[in-house]
Amino acid sequence: MMALRVPKEVIEQKCALYMRRGKPAQRAEMIRESDYSILSKYQSEYRGIVQYYLLAQNVGWFNTLHWVAQTSLLKTLAGKHRSTVTKMARKHKTTIETEHGPRKCLQVVIHRGENKKPLVARFGGIPLKRKQEAILVDRHPQFAMTNRSELLQRVLADRCELCGSKEQVEVHHIRKLADLEKPGRRAKPAWVKQMAARRRKTLIVCRKCHEAIHAGTSTASFRKQGLESRMTPKGSSPVWEGSNEKGP
Repeated sequence: MMALRVPKEVIEQKCALYMRRGKPAQRAEMIRESDYSILSKYQSEYRGIVQYYLLAQNVGWFNTLHWVAQTSLLKTLAGKHRSTVTKMARKHKTTIETEHGPRKCLQVVIHRGENKKPLVARFGGIPLKRKQEAILVDRHPQFAMTNRSELLQRVLADRCELCGSKEQVEVHHIRKLADLEKPGRRAKPAWVKQMAARRRKTLIVCRKCHEAIHAGTSTASFRKQGLESRMTPKGSSPVWEGSNEKGP
């Protein structure tokens, strides 16, 4: 009988990424990152690996990887704060509800004031249950370092990077930068130019600009309104942006 299974060697290889001399180790290159960024990075890697193998009957074997990665994460936090693994675990451990019941995980919450949803980063809480309907994307999880602290600072700035609005600010994501170079596109929209210039797969935008991006419509009017609202002297001329836009 044919069955999809995760080879034991794969589990060992993934665990080795978080180990040194046979034991889970801290990642010194992440010490300068924020706690939020560190948890986000570990979760992104772990989730990517688990989702890649969700069709496997023995996906539960990734419990070993979860323990190794979590221990490495706690050691990284302990090294950053000159503390202990036990204290970091006590500080960040929580329980969340999932479709398979409550799950323990590590969590960091950044509060942003009234009327703003807090930023939440978690590690764990992913049920290791086989999903027969899972869609396999034949692309291995990436472990390249990203500057998540920069993204956190941009999110906390709470300002649309297209029009300057501070209303309902969200994050627009693309899968890869190559997606910005779509053939047949006559003129690149302002949001594409912005992401290409920054070499970033994220863009902080307000709800209006975000909806316009997904609808394929221009965000020019929103940028014009945002620029005009920030003009200080009366009678001064607005600055016009965009490839084909001209001032009066």
